[in-house]
Amino acid sequence: MGKYFGTDGIRGEAYQKLNSELAFRVGQAIGHTYHPESVVIGMDTRASSPMLAYSIANGLMAIGINVHFAGVTSTPMIAYYSHLKKMIGVMITASHNPYQDNGIKIFKNGYKSIESDELIMESFIDQGELEFKNFGQMMVCSDVKEQYLKFFNSLNLPISNLKIIYDSANGANVEIAQTLMKHYAPNSLQINQSPDGFNINEHCGSTHPEGLMEKVRKEHADLGFAFDGDGDRMLAVNEKGELIDGDQIIYLIATYLKQHHLLNNNKVVLTKMSNPGILQALNAQNIGYVLTDVGDKYVFEALYQENLSIGGESSGHVILPHILHTGDGLLVALYLLKILSELNTTLDVSLKDIQLYPFKLTNIKHVDKTVLKSESVQKKIKEIKTQLGEPSLILVRPSGTENLIRVTLSAHDENLVDSLSKELISFMEKEGNKK
Repeated sequence: MGKYFGTDGIRGEAYQKLNSELAFRVGQAIGHTYHPESVVIGMDTRASSPMLAYSIANGLMAIGINVHFAGVTSTPMIAYYSHLKKMIGVMITASHNPYQDNGIKIFKNGYKSIESDELIMESFIDQGELEFKNFGQMMVCSDVKEQYLKFFNSLNLPISNLKIIYDSANGANVEIAQTLMKHYAPNSLQINQSPDGFNINEHCGSTHPEGLMEKVRKEHADLGFAFDGDGDRMLAVNEKGELIDGDQIIYLIATYLKQHHLLNNNKVVLTKMSNPGILQALNAQNIGYVLTDVGDKYVFEALYQENLSIGGESSGHVILPHILHTGDGLLVALYLLKILSELNTTLDVSLKDIQLYPFKLTNIKHVDKTVLKSESVQKKIKEIKTQLGEPSLILVRPSGTENLIRVTLSAHDENLVDSLSKELISFMEKEGNKK
């Protein structure tokens, strides 16, 4: 990771790290790096998003670059439009983070910025000389929404009569989800659809699906969808009110694609954080898998290097490259509806062959991330892995978007997972505090 760019663009606390001066410099850095004639900018519903969007726009326009301002849009909408028009796209969002944070995602022809370009931009942000010359124009761009709706119309997806509740996390996909769900799932109810600038992801959406789970049970709904703040992730809830994660969704779609001879090379992409029970279930279906590091960019690379049809993360970021080149929560939700409709089945029945292993994820705060490089910690992780036995999962990694370390363990024995997780975390905290 660079000085400004992390695993998913620039991210930090709004008005502090991410202020108007930095955003203006980012705008100029984009112009210096890509030399575009025009740039499309979208944003989520955070109170700080307009400040960052307009500051980037001013940085661009000050050097003669025109800005197409799309207003509140989901990240997939900007990625799709950037790809369709072969232009630079900028999305202002911190995705699933709380409202205090914000971020800047940059797309070139629909694909997230690559490291070599990010290094050029970082160098300009710190050392580049700001320019002010022929001023570019800003135009309101309704075409982003229109082209996105045309894309969905081209898919010929069926209309579902299932009773559905979907949670828009008071985020970027509130309006576009209303439009699409009213058409494809007329018997649907939207919750957390009133953004006020401060309630994005607050006790709602894919990071806090408990409210949706309860609502599905209470309303006797057939299905629930929980989106994140910028709309590129989706977790599902079955008719029992149980949470269905991204890995389970990938399993369900992969088995459907295989049945229809659409699963390229008979493999899927998952991450090293995937539940061992998912891997066992895929093996039983004779479906292979590639395990990448955590992060959608690693999933994306593996999908395209091996020409595969589906991949993603347990967090709900799922990519269907045979349909769309980027992750899109709404697309995956509606594709899931298509499958359930065609098979005339439920989520619960579709996933009955999966036996998930006990799984424990703990975030460690206030510990120096460099502790992960110490020999003692690496040795301890290997010891814990041996004690867990096979098949099992142990993953200890620094967060790419927050200041914390994530510790994940999974194995057959829940008591063993709990005790070894506590043992490892206690050890790391002691080692970290020595620094």
